[in-house]
Amino acid sequence: MTIYLDHAATAPINEAAIDALNIQMRKLGNASSIHNPGRSVRKDVEDARHKLSELIGANPSEIIFTGSGTEANNLAIKGFFWQHPDRNLIVTSAFEHHAILDPVEWLVEHEGAEQVLIPITKAGVIDLDFLRKIVQTRGSEIAVISIMHSNNELGSIQPIAEIVKIAGDIPVHTDAVQSFGKVEFDFAALNVTAATISAHKIGGPLGVAALILKRGLDLTPVLHGGGQEREIRSGTLNAPSIVAFTAAAEYAIANMATNFKKIRELRDYFVAGLKKCVPDVSINSITDPALPGIVNATFPGTESDALLLLLDTEGISASAGSACSAGVPRPSHVLVALGLSESDADASLRISIGTTNTKAEIDQVLAILPSVVERARNAFVVSELN
Repeated sequence: MTIYLDHAATAPINEAAIDALNIQMRKLGNASSIHNPGRSVRKDVEDARHKLSELIGANPSEIIFTGSGTEANNLAIKGFFWQHPDRNLIVTSAFEHHAILDPVEWLVEHEGAEQVLIPITKAGVIDLDFLRKIVQTRGSEIAVISIMHSNNELGSIQPIAEIVKIAGDIPVHTDAVQSFGKVEFDFAALNVTAATISAHKIGGPLGVAALILKRGLDLTPVLHGGGQEREIRSGTLNAPSIVAFTAAAEYAIANMATNFKKIRELRDYFVAGLKKCVPDVSINSITDPALPGIVNATFPGTESDALLLLLDTEGISASAGSACSAGVPRPSHVLVALGLSESDADASLRISIGTTNTKAEIDQVLAILPSVVERARNAFVVSELN
């Protein structure tokens, strides 16, 4: 038995993407070559770009394909910072993904940048009054504001349109990796300067993502080479994955409303059952407005690593509410930013439900969880005594 409850980490690749990938991988040619096979592959890439732009509310020329969401985020953060040498301030939130926080920290350490972290409220959204104050007092110093569209551990959706209004003419980037294909996301309607999306979160292949960047804007490149993508991103275009990305996106958007309803119902069913079978559990995740499938829960008197290992032995795949940097486990910075103690943050799990899950699977997990929690608590007591 394998029950996969880690869809926020990566989603199972769907059949539409597999079919597109298989077909495109059989085509020979580099999209930058001028011979017939190359032109044929280039057409496939540009057709995919056009379709993807329609799905996300952008112009085709605004899509810059990258190798990952992390690369796209690095390109946005570093690119905007280097593009504005007279501005050294970068504004992000306290619960951004490390693909945002780490590039900012690198710029602080190596390039003289200054970072301001916007705190988050108990509702799991950024403190807009704090942002207003920073913009009012130091707006001329800000190179970029980067706030994720939805949080990967709490599920909470951020007020991006309001953030853009507050920012004025300051560039605003949003990491929409968790949102695109799951909830409404329209690049033009939000009026952000740039956004990051990724294929493997929506049933596409690993190794392909995109930075959506407004027309007429330049970024200082992070990679240098052939300048294949608007002279901003270099590297041979991964045509099979790009085409499969678009196929996955088309499928996700076409089924988004149905999937949202199904996943949210499973989430609510799981949370109700969890509160019954583990009465002292604390739910950290946000229910509205939020992604449909994220459940973040604290199990007092446990450690997340023990919970994960015990669940894994039962064939259940989940994720800890913690990050791992250079092999050193640490409590989730997201949960700490929310106000949890480090011990509570380290006793938390993220369950992320997706399109492939069923009510029967949720019932199985709920039947197993009490014994898993009890065993994890016993292990925690022993470790504390030692």
